[in-house]
Amino acid sequence: MKITDQLRKPLKEANYLNVENTDRYRPILRLFYIKYERMKYWLYLEDVYEELKKDSYFENYTMEQCQQDLMTLAGWGNLVTIQDSKNVKTLEEFKNRKYQYQLSEYAVEIERMVIHLENLFVEGASLEPTLLERLREELSRLSEMNTASAEQAYGWWQNLENDFQRLNQNYQDYMRTLNSARAEELMRTKEFLVFKDHLIEYLRTFVKALQENVNVIERYIRNITDGQVDEILAKVTAYEMNIPRIDVEVSRDVISERLHGKWQSIEEWFAGKGNKEAEAVKVFDATNEIIRRITRYATRLSELSNLGANRKEEYFKVAQMFAGCPDMGSAHRLAASVFGLESGLHLKGDMPRATDSINSSIYEEQPFEVKLVPRVRSYREKAKRSGIADRREEQERIRREVLEKQEKERVLLKSYIIDNRLEFSSLPVIEPQIRDTFLIWLSKALEREDETAKTEDGRTYHLEGNREETCVLKCTDGDFVMPAFAICFDD
Repeated sequence: MKITDQLRKPLKEANYLNVENTDRYRPILRLFYIKYERMKYWLYLEDVYEELKKDSYFENYTMEQCQQDLMTLAGWGNLVTIQDSKNVKTLEEFKNRKYQYQLSEYAVEIERMVIHLENLFVEGASLEPTLLERLREELSRLSEMNTASAEQAYGWWQNLENDFQRLNQNYQDYMRTLNSARAEELMRTKEFLVFKDHLIEYLRTFVKALQENVNVIERYIRNITDGQVDEILAKVTAYEMNIPRIDVEVSRDVISERLHGKWQSIEEWFAGKGNKEAEAVKVFDATNEIIRRITRYATRLSELSNLGANRKEEYFKVAQMFAGCPDMGSAHRLAASVFGLESGLHLKGDMPRATDSINSSIYEEQPFEVKLVPRVRSYREKAKRSGIADRREEQERIRREVLEKQEKERVLLKSYIIDNRLEFSSLPVIEPQIRDTFLIWLSKALEREDETAKTEDGRTYHLEGNREETCVLKCTDGDFVMPAFAICFDD
């Protein structure tokens, strides 16, 4: 036996089966698997939370716990997340990320293994058109089952349930295979062209059988009433209750709920319910989309394989055709036929014209030049070289203005200082810039333990005053209530 890296690495996807919160993780993944069987692949946080709250075990379960459990399962690889931006209308909604969750491939297989251990049978993946025909024949006997015995109804239901389960599960698995990353890689290889036609024919056979049988099955389902369905399922339930089982207790309510749920799935699959579209229509669209995608890949591969062909003879033939044109007009018409118009270069701008006539041809216009520049980030236009200008006079003028302004401010500030004291309670109405300067002096002193500081011109000062006492400093832009401090200059 060869021990590979894949065999040695831990399987994180199976962590949820035996951890502390297994009692929450397993119901969540089983819910996703049940929805997966009914071809409802994506679920929101609210959908999971509402389904779990229906059970009494999750009576105290919160939305935050549910979100945390989903993120844990996504971290282990059991769930695949995608941000739903389909109905986003604002930037705020986009930032508050609303996720959709889907079972990963590993999680689907692990759940199937667990269900298999619970004695449930699971089929392989394929598309069998005969299953649709058998379902049509079985559903055509719906009206007969009202008068049939319980044994006959049970046998009919088993055939119907098994065929529907095989059809639904096999289609899901087969489509998942075609939508996998591995299938995407294979569709891009040249080997894919070999069996491309066979695969398309296989899918089209299934689509044809789907078209022929779904409408008939839908008519059978719509013609039967809910009461008749209840009567038939009651016979099936009664027969199952009479089956002897060893060490197994069955509940009539559980069996009846399972049968009605399966019938509801069949009804939604073929006929839809309410305003919901039937799953068969989605299956039809998804299969056609797969066929279109396969055809697209095959076309691209064919084009790529032909790119390397030698077209020397073709070019020579085209050159001979152009050489044989009697005039320029014929050459233009030939060029339009050979090369088409989709590769034409259109220049838009404010271009000078010799005439404003809309009937003049571009070949009658006078040529003109258009300056093109490189479309790279590193391109810069060449700067014109010039000598260094003498700006000493301007610098000297600016310096004088700054000094004069500082001298005026210094004189103005000094006018408010009386006997080397600046008392805030005695100040007249002052300008905002004067107030800001005084408050800066005050804050500098308050930041030091000895409450001393220096002004910009080097004068030392300290604070005096009671912090409990307040005063009103009147300014041109309003009144300012502050402690009645006084700034005392040491000189």
